[in-house]
Amino acid sequence: MGRSSGRGAKCGVPAVFICLAALLCANVLLYIYLETVYQDSAPPSAHTNCHTGYFKVGTMSSCTPWLQCTEIRADVRRLRMIGQGAVKKVYLSEWQGQKVAVSVLSSEHYKDDFLHGVSMLRSMQSVRVVTLVGVCEEDGVFVTEYHPLGSALTLEATLAQDRYLRLNSWQMRLRLALDFVAFLVFLHNSPGGARVMCDSNDLHKTLSQFLLTSDLRLLANDLDALPRVEPGGQGVKCGHNQLTGEFVAPEQLWPYGEDVPFSDDRMPGYDEKSDIWKIPDVTRFLLGHVSGSDVIHFHLFQIHAQCKKQDPRQRPSAHEVMSVYRSVYDSMKESHTEIVRDML
Repeated sequence: MGRSSGRGAKCGVPAVFICLAALLCANVLLYIYLETVYQDSAPPSAHTNCHTGYFKVGTMSSCTPWLQCTEIRADVRRLRMIGQGAVKKVYLSEWQGQKVAVSVLSSEHYKDDFLHGVSMLRSMQSVRVVTLVGVCEEDGVFVTEYHPLGSALTLEATLAQDRYLRLNSWQMRLRLALDFVAFLVFLHNSPGGARVMCDSNDLHKTLSQFLLTSDLRLLANDLDALPRVEPGGQGVKCGHNQLTGEFVAPEQLWPYGEDVPFSDDRMPGYDEKSDIWKIPDVTRFLLGHVSGSDVIHFHLFQIHAQCKKQDPRQRPSAHEVMSVYRSVYDSMKESHTEIVRDML
């Protein structure tokens, strides 16, 4: 009986190593897959292959000119409303077998904001911005690429789904944070000059400005409120009402105390550094609580402390934040690869 028991132990040991090796190989394959999906700093986008004024979405194989009023009225079929805000209503729609999103002006009171958003969509088409499909200004309508996951607010619910559960890693989440900061780099250095992301008075509102793509990347979607910072000017103001709370930058708060009634005329302007203040809070949400996120927070502590400087002039630029994020991502990727290699 003793010899029989010994033979069982000898047979069991190799089985354990085989299982361990299989598990490690699975982790390596998953890591390679993640790196393949996120190998570029820019999210994949169909319109990167189209010239200005053209688009390609869904299963389209070639670029087509932006749709005009006649085509939108005749060929775009609204299916159901999927979103509503003060400025516009959004409908899931269909055009020649492709799913698209149709945005319709909600009220004439917000027509200027609506048209500003259309203008920004036209001028800022890039890998960081949702694809424009067509515009009909006289009807108060524009059409964009449809992304079924919705806004970045759906992140946690999306990652809880079986098809995305295995992708819920620090690599993917840090890439989302990189996407957010990369858009700010683009926004603060746009061809039309530095612009401020004004629809960002709280975390919920900020996240709602971005779409979550099916391959888990962020695309800027709502460009209704992006005022330009005039060089040497007095800065911009996000609306005419008093802003409150800890999410907005200190310079966006009323500086004269509670005893002095708020006055838009007396409220000082500010610049794109107000966006920098909000980066740590957005990143904290995007990173979540997955394995490795605490290490990322540790590596980002110094740059985030700089983002929270009371004096906006002492905060880093979006490009400087991006450089640190990229460095942290690369160093953690290298460390992870070495650990896996040593285990194998």
